[in-house]
Amino acid sequence: MGNKEKKAERLKELLTDDRHKHANYQLLPSELDLFLKTNELISKPHFEEERLAYFFKHLCPANKLVLDIGGNTGYFSFEFLKRGATCVDCYEGGKAHAEFLSLASDLIGLNDRFNVHKKYFTFKDENIRNYDIILLLNVLHHVGDDYGNASVTRQKAKLQIIKHLNYLAQKTNFLIFQLGFNWKGDTKQCLFEHGTKSEMIQFIKDGIKGFWEIIEIGVAEKKDGVVTYEPLNVFNVKRNDTLGEFLNRPIFILKSCLQRG
Repeated sequence: MGNKEKKAERLKELLTDDRHKHANYQLLPSELDLFLKTNELISKPHFEEERLAYFFKHLCPANKLVLDIGGNTGYFSFEFLKRGATCVDCYEGGKAHAEFLSLASDLIGLNDRFNVHKKYFTFKDENIRNYDIILLLNVLHHVGDDYGNASVTRQKAKLQIIKHLNYLAQKTNFLIFQLGFNWKGDTKQCLFEHGTKSEMIQFIKDGIKGFWEIIEIGVAEKKDGVVTYEPLNVFNVKRNDTLGEFLNRPIFILKSCLQRG
């Protein structure tokens, strides 16, 4: 068995080991079709294509320096590179996912355009360069769980969420941000009293004043079985339990008030 075949087999092992948290969470990068029968691998995608289409309505990835915080198995990182990003730095604290990212990068041949940092991003004193775009997708509601102090209370976790968001305003021009409703993914610990989009949006608006300008808020809508992200309006801002918790999470496109560009 050649080196590429060995790497491909290891990728399959990492993907099919469901002991890892957030296993099979994303679609797989299409470039891996050359090495894996991706249609035969079990995955639990979270509307990656629909979210990506929304991102690119508002931000152009070409010639951009990108940071992906909590990259999982790299769908968004690799798609940004495919669409012309100069370089993507990716932080991933899960050991299996970080190994997957490194192996996948080698197989695809990304060389120095894709850098994997095998650790959790700490949101403090990070020795990082300034970026054009940062992706922060469904990470911050895991503060005190996947990363950070495990003894933090839910109320303090909410304060840390805002602090972490505002820290990034000095590191990038634009931020694509999404947040889960349930702290640590626990349905018994909703971050907001009624679990509504309106509460989350107001929480973010109040917390980021002076640090971020909201360019757009995207909300998932479903029509004839097709999901698209549309601009926030008086109708889609309402909680829609038929969509499930994930599709009720808004997407925020933010522009830094502390950076030029």
